[in-house]
Amino acid sequence: MNKTHLGHTARKRFGQNFLNDTFVIEQIVDAINPQDGDNLVEIGPGLGALTDPVCERVNALTVVELDRDLAKRLRHHPFHGSKLTIVEQDALKVDFAELAKVDAPLRVFGNLPYNISTPIMFHLFSFANLIKDMHFMFQKEVVNRLAATPGHKNYGRLSVMAQYYCKVQPVINVPPGAFVPPPKVESAVVRLTPHTTPPVQVSSVKTLERVCTLAFNQRRKTIRNSLKECIEEAQLLALGIDPTRRAETLSLQDYAVIANWVDEHDNTDA
Repeated sequence: MNKTHLGHTARKRFGQNFLNDTFVIEQIVDAINPQDGDNLVEIGPGLGALTDPVCERVNALTVVELDRDLAKRLRHHPFHGSKLTIVEQDALKVDFAELAKVDAPLRVFGNLPYNISTPIMFHLFSFANLIKDMHFMFQKEVVNRLAATPGHKNYGRLSVMAQYYCKVQPVINVPPGAFVPPPKVESAVVRLTPHTTPPVQVSSVKTLERVCTLAFNQRRKTIRNSLKECIEEAQLLALGIDPTRRAETLSLQDYAVIANWVDEHDNTDA
């Protein structure tokens, strides 16, 4: 399999697969709909598959690129180099608050290495109040998990937490052949729009995360058993939640109710 594209060899340690289908690229850029004046940040620009068409529509773009060779290549871009602000850093360590502007919330997008898709989302969720929207290419399975509803096999901790922070909209399905080298999985683009006001009120997001983690780490067990270290069966009943239910049947609202009770009655560090 040829892993070289436009003179650059894909690096396995960075999970690099380069998008090269012009029709798919156009669909993604149309979905992002970049406008001049937007505070646009691209994570993992790679060889510029999305960078170039976005720069054709706007005058400024910030890119976050870990690969030194690719960052250098972007710095010397013959057409768009002057439009680019390059942050040569691991996106998981970037303080996105430093890129935000009072009058221009962040619009973040990227074709991300699939091995960091969940960590980067949780990192960005911590800056959700500074972000207008996010468009990401992920493994299709991840997009399905993000958008899953209670009772579905894909519904899990990622679904609950993503939907606490954002409205989730799958946008485009992308076949393996749209990349060089082609990945072994189907891909999809998702739009994540942070809520202006969270859909449920929780006293501690950390506690919500903790409860979801406990519940879904033992998803085959009833919540009476999976959550027993933080809440007893009697309390679940008092909250109006059937303790014989399993994790994947509880809604975001259910988890918020449990998390708020736990936060009020549990002094341990969440």
